Amino acid sequence: MGGDLFQDLPPPSASQTQLQELQSSTTVKEHSSNPPLEPPPPALKSALKRPKPPSSGEESKPQVSASALAPAPGKRLRFKTTTDASETQVIEAMQKIASHIKNSSKFSKASKLAVQLIQAGSVNPATSDHFFAILEGAMSSPTTCNEASLRADYHALFSAAQDAVECLNKKQKNLLTIWTTRAVMANDLFTDDSFVFSKASGRIKEAISSLPVATKDDDEEEAASLEETEVGKAHGESHRDNTSASSIPEAKEEEPDPFGLDALIPSTSKKDDTAKGKRELVAKNKKSEEDEARKFLRGQREALISCLEIAARRYKTPWCQTVIDILVKHASDNISRFTSRQRDAIDKLWASIREQQIRRKQGKSVSGKLDVNGFEWLQEKYANEKISIRHSVSGGGERRCEQWLG
Repeated sequence: MGGDLFQDLPPPSASQTQLQELQSSTTVKEHSSNPPLEPPPPALKSALKRPKPPSSGEESKPQVSASALAPAPGKRLRFKTTTDASETQVIEAMQKIASHIKNSSKFSKASKLAVQLIQAGSVNPATSDHFFAILEGAMSSPTTCNEASLRADYHALFSAAQDAVECLNKKQKNLLTIWTTRAVMANDLFTDDSFVFSKASGRIKEAISSLPVATKDDDEEEAASLEETEVGKAHGESHRDNTSASSIPEAKEEEPDPFGLDALIPSTSKKDDTAKGKRELVAKNKKSEEDEARKFLRGQREALISCLEIAARRYKTPWCQTVIDILVKHASDNISRFTSRQRDAIDKLWASIREQQIRRKQGKSVSGKLDVNGFEWLQEKYANEKISIRHSVSGGGERRCEQWLG
């Protein structure tokens, strides 16, 4: 019954909706700008949606071209320097550089081209021999690398060559180590930067400490190499020919078999011959490795001696003196790692430096002025100065600096 009584009445929400409609109709009449505010959202959405298909289509077409246009210029330039040149072209370029790098007047340009090849990644196992010929031509004269006009170029070339070490064999690596000692470490001793000078001397000290103790065989080999250099390359080549000829008869001692009796001999003899050949090959390889190790040690010792001599020449520079004292003293302490001739050179260097130390302490020098380094000058200056707690040096106190200056 209750439902029938209220069935004809409108729901309460209907009255509220009717009122809202009346209010909205009045506001629509008063404010005509409201109707266009409702359509903009769909219009904006449709506007955004419409260009998407063409933009997506346009992007799909030129995506390759856009990626090629933006980063392609840089990649193309790198491609030309790295892989565009064929292997034959790289080899021809290395051969030309090797032919010109021996000339000191053309060394600067040739070395820069070689550095560009290294940076471009053109040095690989297939071209390593031709690249090593460039380094070998550059070091045809071991003293040219220390000339004032060529030091920077030699330093840059052999510093960059360290990036191509993995492509070289063991013999080439040993030679590169010797050449790096002469072209990089020795040239660092000519610098005017105290940090670079002390760092180079530290590397020389490490190289000296890594040397093994010299033996009598090393002395004999050194004397023999000096004799060969004095006689000349022709005598050395003839000596090598004689040694190679002496080994040839051993291979020709086998007589021919005109009657074919070797076929009747059991196969065990062939096995023995192959085993013997393998043993001889292993022995030859071992001997060649020992010879290469001895050559490396001899060359490295000579390079380190040249570094010590270059450092000793700079002893007149005050800020170099303390570092040189430590370096030559270290070489003197490890003198057993050098040959007899090199020991004499180290003894002379150490004796001359000790003499200069005594002269500096006595205040004697060629110029007549007090020739001391910075530390000794400060030590002498502040040894008798008075330090006050509340004032600066020479403030009237009685505290001396002798304790911390030694």
